[in-house]
Amino acid sequence: MGIDGGPRTAVVIGAGVVGLSTAWFLQERGVDVTVVDRDDVASGASWGNAGWLSPGLAIPLNEPGILRYGLRSLLDPSAPLHVPATPDLGLWSFLTRFAVNCTWKSWGRAVQANLPFNEECLEAFDVLTSNGVEAPTVEAPIMAAFRTPRQAVGLLHELQRINRSGLHIDYTAFEGDDLREQAPQLSPSATAGIRLDGQRYVDPGRFTHSLARSVIARGGTVRSGFPVTAVDDDSTGLTVRSSTGDSVTADAVVLATGAWLNGLGASWGVRVPVRAGRGYSFTVPTDEPVSGPIYLPAVRVACTPYQNKLRVAGTMEFRDADAPMFPRRVDAIIRSARSLLTGVSWEERTDTWVGPRPVTPDGRPLIGATNAPGRFVAGGHGMWGLTHGPVTGRMLAEQITTGKQPAALRDFDPTR
Repeated sequence: MGIDGGPRTAVVIGAGVVGLSTAWFLQERGVDVTVVDRDDVASGASWGNAGWLSPGLAIPLNEPGILRYGLRSLLDPSAPLHVPATPDLGLWSFLTRFAVNCTWKSWGRAVQANLPFNEECLEAFDVLTSNGVEAPTVEAPIMAAFRTPRQAVGLLHELQRINRSGLHIDYTAFEGDDLREQAPQLSPSATAGIRLDGQRYVDPGRFTHSLARSVIARGGTVRSGFPVTAVDDDSTGLTVRSSTGDSVTADAVVLATGAWLNGLGASWGVRVPVRAGRGYSFTVPTDEPVSGPIYLPAVRVACTPYQNKLRVAGTMEFRDADAPMFPRRVDAIIRSARSLLTGVSWEERTDTWVGPRPVTPDGRPLIGATNAPGRFVAGGHGMWGLTHGPVTGRMLAEQITTGKQPAALRDFDPTR
């Protein structure tokens, strides 16, 4: 420990954007950091997501409409939200808790809890990109498109509720040809849209790898192929042990393993379960350059400019985090989005990917100290781990080094 009682060394388990951001901001506070991962940098949800930095849409999943939608599509393998038939009692227990939290009261609490994160998340990215993380964030509005104006009403009401909560979002409605002038990739089948201003996007894999390089350049260590099996107390601190026989010892340990958080987390007193809400993505060429992100809310598909092409991401599949890819989920995304987009070469898709997003039943992530001394957790961000990753790292680093819980983390207490 340091002279002031704070840790001098830390191990972060998980080399995704949340773990690496925590490592980077711990370094800002003078802590020597080692990051370990069972696979490699950005090997989980941090690589293939849509790359949106979208405080305007970083809202909880557990709104009442998702429950009604989910019940209708529960066992439909082509539906955007899919739960496979399974005897997994843990999954059904999780879904029951999730359903209980699909109320406006619970949703509103999660929105209020996220408010400081949404207000500060872009600033946290700016701190990183101004200080050695060489991956630009691109300012661009997100265009949400619908088949009919009536379909757009739900999102309009949601945006109005968010603005009443205290987070201000600028948005403008469009119809017909005015909509296609905003986003040429939209077909005539899309007749209504809502443009959300003040948003950004990033190449998520490039950003996460650049973040890892910055951690290393600042004196940190990043170790791949380090599957953690235990964290033990000993006379010199906390020893993180790997199934390969390797170990590393530090004053503090941060668990940032996304959808794999339950194992160690439960042994540290984390009672809120995390399940994998798996998302799929792929990349396709387009006839014209894509000017900014496109969102198709009715079919839960997000599209983003990516390496001069279009990354298409979608679906929420509650299945084991390590389960193989199911190609028909990709086919379902294409079927749902094809008629709303034009000039897209669907048959030339590349980089097909599946990754597990860590979902909690109450719509709030798990960030902070656990019941086990020196052990901290950062995870459960659902679909918004990239958007909220850097601000999570900044706030958790403050708690780890000062021993004081920032007010913004109270509702995210992992022992709740």
